[in-house]
Amino acid sequence: MSDTEQVLVLVKPDGVRRGLVGQVIARAEARGFAIQRLELRQATPQLLAQHYAEHAAKPFYPSLVEYMTSGPVVALVLEGAQVIVSFRAMAGATDPVKAAPGTIRGDFGRDWGTGEIQNIVHASDSPQSAAREIAIWFPAG
Repeated sequence: MSDTEQVLVLVKPDGVRRGLVGQVIARAEARGFAIQRLELRQATPQLLAQHYAEHAAKPFYPSLVEYMTSGPVVALVLEGAQVIVSFRAMAGATDPVKAAPGTIRGDFGRDWGTGEIQNIVHASDSPQSAAREIAIWFPAG
């Protein structure tokens, strides 16, 4: 049985704005993960409603959508053995203040005092989430 899988990674608007796309990709490639898809795009509220469906009723949702539509996003699909758990470890804790040095969020993130967490990257948290999220960002067609 192969443990090769795919993960959706988003370099969020703060990462794109700060020129960190190359750093994120370089770290993924250095770990031996293959880029299967890559696209620079502007997220729409409709796309984000699908992606963040489980958060739609939460109080932070409007500011999350505002943040995620504040600039372009780089969406990529990485593939490799245990890529989901591995890339999430590389990304670090969701809160960049608590993320360990050496992780993407630990090295490049910080609290900007804006109220919403701007933490450079998103990565799918399970094979099921990855399949769902990849289909949203890269629909067949």
